[in-house]
This record gives sequence, structure tokens and C-alpha cells, in this order.
Amino acid sequence: MKIEQIYTGCIAHAAYYLESNGEAAIFDPLREVQPYIDRAFKDNAKIKYIFLTHFHADFVSGHLDLANKTNAKIVYGPTAKPAYEIITAEDGQIFEIGNYKVKVIHTPGHTMESTTFLLIDENGKEHGIITGDTLFIGDVGRPDLAQHVVADLTQDKLARHLYHSLRTKIMPLSDDLIVYPNHGAGSACGKMMSKETTDTLGNQKKTNYALNPKMTEDEFVTAVLTGLTNPPAYFPANVLLNINGYDSLDAILKKAKTPLNPTEFEVVANETRALVLDTRDASEFAKGFIPNSINIGLDGSFAMWVGEMIADIKQEILLVTEIGKEEESMVRLSRIGYDHTIGYLNGGITSWKKAGFELDTVNRITAKQLEDTVDFDATLIFDVRKKSEFLSEHLIGAINVPLNEINNHLAEFPKDKKLILHCAGGYRSMIAASILKQRGWDNFVDVIGGFAEIKNTNLLTSDYVCPTTLL
Repeated sequence: MKIEQIYTGCIAHAAYYLESNGEAAIFDPLREVQPYIDRAFKDNAKIKYIFLTHFHADFVSGHLDLANKTNAKIVYGPTAKPAYEIITAEDGQIFEIGNYKVKVIHTPGHTMESTTFLLIDENGKEHGIITGDTLFIGDVGRPDLAQHVVADLTQDKLARHLYHSLRTKIMPLSDDLIVYPNHGAGSACGKMMSKETTDTLGNQKKTNYALNPKMTEDEFVTAVLTGLTNPPAYFPANVLLNINGYDSLDAILKKAKTPLNPTEFEVVANETRALVLDTRDASEFAKGFIPNSINIGLDGSFAMWVGEMIADIKQEILLVTEIGKEEESMVRLSRIGYDHTIGYLNGGITSWKKAGFELDTVNRITAKQLEDTVDFDATLIFDVRKKSEFLSEHLIGAINVPLNEINNHLAEFPKDKKLILHCAGGYRSMIAASILKQRGWDNFVDVIGGFAEIKNTNLLTSDYVCPTTLL
């Protein structure tokens, strides 16, 4: 069977391309759809259907743009009622893609419309299941997201739906089926996903805690709901965009691709109160950046941290990027619904410097300098990793303020004492540093390499506890 996983690591997302006899289908496409069109063109195939496993929360799907550009039909499972034309498939309905068949299996639980697609080859043999967020490798989809859009859909109700979907719809299927999930490790749609992105259903039955056949419904609900953290704030907004529709990416990029010289950039920033977002690497940002800008580097979990740290999805944004990374920054913002980029600094930070405009910096030290020179009695150390990371292992005496909670805990950062910031490797602590700078703090330094480098010193750390044990 010709099935390809198209994996995008920065948001741990998997789309799928299925092709047979000149017909193709795309499952759960991202916002930028040209790669799917190009893939079908390579096979001289026509995209016939766009299948959606559910209304996604962690990204804006590209189904509308893809349908407009290819005339493909959009297919959702039972109960889906978006504000645009779709085929609402019935449980058990069969769709034909060339010589292949796609069978609809309604699997509510992650959301009520959640659907698994069973792939059947040209010989009638069942090949695999595209499971969306119903079943991951090592985990299942969290059942608490829909309640942020529809209050009556409590996490308890959805968890119970998921229990029965797994046991009556998924577990009876053949062990040799290949599981093709929508996400891998790093996604906020689950809590214990494997770094592997496919597996056999038989192996998942043996190793995935949620498929334990002896687990009662109540035990399942407890296991699935225990350890869940609050989802990123942008998730409900993405769900509504996927339900109600959105502007085309082409139109959004046309507006965003507005080059501004330093003078124009400053004027627009002052007149619009746009957020200045710097997407360069943390080390480059620290050397010099536009005052009041926020750093969220492309070379990290960019989408997740944009969603966590920029509360308003409609916030106007001005970009500072590495030269050549302007469009990538715009596209990756729009993947999660941040469609209001209004321009970028032409020539990057170099043009700002050449124009003689003011620059700010972040002071940084190595872990060795932290060990050798810091007076710990006169200094507060802030660890901005997740609570689970901190509890697993941390520097003795450090204070844990997770990055996604920092705006609610600014009062804990005194301005009259020396402060040290660190995370796991330096990415998140630079986001924290930029936020503190924007809010008027200047009495801190950032640890280069974060806790990974601190562990290589003689500084005293807590005993290690496996994060899985904490869950």
C-alpha cells in the first residue's frame, strides 16, 4: 500500500498521503498545502479527498485551502458540523481511492467527532489505521480539550467515551495493523507519547497503558486524566478556526510580507502597538535585540511557545528574523492561527545596527562561572522548566517558575537582588529573559546551556526521579 507519513517535527505532527491508480487522499494536512499538491503532482495523481480525524486544537488545518486549490472533498466523521461544506461520513462508510478503500470508524473520546480511518489495500487486506488523536504510540489523546470549547463535554464524559471507543472499535482489530497517529513526542495533545511515530497495533496492545484489557472504566479514566497539565491557551481558538473557517494562507502571507526599514519598523511598532517577535537563536538574540522585543526562536518548540506566551491570537506582530527566515516565521505562526503579522525588519538586526538604533542585550554566564563566581547567599536562582522536569531533578536551592506561568508570578522576581535564570538547555530561559527585560528587569543573568551544563559541574542537585514515576 502506498501510504506516506509527512512528519513536521516542530509541532510533532503527522499528515498522511495515500495514492492509488492516479487518485490521492490527504489526512490531517497542515496550513501550508503546496507540499501536498506537489506530492500528488509527482505521482500524476489527483487529490480526491481530504480526511480530517477531528477538529484539531494544536494547529490550524489546511483542508480549506487544499480543497479550494484542488476541488477535493473534505471528509469528517459523524457529528461534525463545521461552517463550510463537507461530507459528514457515517460510521462504517467506505471511500474509494483508486484501488484502495478507506473505512470510517467513529471513535469519540478525544473529541466527539473523532474518527479513525481503516486503510484497506487493493487485495482487500486491512493495512493500517490513521488514528488522529484517538490512539498515539504509547498514549491516547487527552480528553480534556473539548470542554474548553463546549462546557458540557467534561473530561470525565469524554474519557469514558474514549474507553469504549478503544475497546469496542480499536482493540478488536487485527494485531498486524500499522498504527499511524497524528502526533509524536513533544505534542501537547497527550502526556506520554513515544518518540516513535508508527507501530503495530499488536505491540500497542502489549505496551500502551491505555489498552490494558484488564483495566476497568474507572481505572482508565483515572489513568488518562492523572498528570494532565493545562493545555496551551491558543488551543480553543484553533478549534474554532477549524470549525468556522479562516482566511487563506496566501492572503495572510501577502499582508505579512511587508519589508520595513528600521525607521518604518519603529514607526509602525509605535503606531500599532504590535508585538515585536524575534525568532533568532537565543545566543544571537542575547548579543543584541530591539528593546521590548520577545525572543521565541524558530529552532525549538516555536509553535507551542508562541501559543503559550502570546495570549491574544489576534495580536499584531512585527518580525525580526535571520535573513531568509522571514516567510518561514510567518508560516509557522499561521500554522497555529497567529495570522496578524503586519511586516518584518528588512535586512534583519544588521540593518537596525547600521541605522544606529538602540540595542539591548542579555548577560549570560557558563555553568562553570555559575559554580565558581556566584554568591548563592545573595542570589536567587530561577528554574523555568516544567514542574515535572524540576521535580525529576533540579539544582538545590533553585525556585521553580515554569515559563508558561511566568506572567502570573512576576512579583516573585525581586528587582533589588541578583537573579539567575536557567532552563534545560537555554531556549526557554531566553524567552523568560526577554519577558523580564520587556517588563523592566535588568538584574539577572542567563545560564548558557541550562541544566544540562549545570549537571556537568560540582553544584549540588537533587536525586533523579524518573518523570514517568511522577505521573
